Amino acid sequence: MANQNQEIIENLKTKQSNNTQANETVKKEPSTAEIRAWLVSYLSNLLEMEPNQIPSTKNFDRFGLDSSATISLTSDLSDWLGREIDHTIVFDYPSIETLALHLGSSI
Repeated sequence: MANQNQEIIENLKTKQSNNTQANETVKKEPSTAEIRAWLVSYLSNLLEMEPNQIPSTKNFDRFGLDSSATISLTSDLSDWLGREIDHTIVFDYPSIETLALHLGSSI
């Protein structure tokens, strides 16, 4: 899964670069796998850990995120997705896996 997440992260970076260059007017919604990879990458950067050290089934609170970090995560995710996300969503979907599945299926 870690290698798959790394590959998806690299693909996302390429897509973001291509999207910026092409100035597309129609935005393709990210898949569940892309959302999962974004969350892994985000937490990896925040916690200064390797992506393969971020298990997608571990609850967010087990990573030691406080309310401020959770609000930042949901705000940045909302910006990346281009749609509003309630800051309390992590209580209903408390892990990377459950949140990615929910957001990927609600597109």
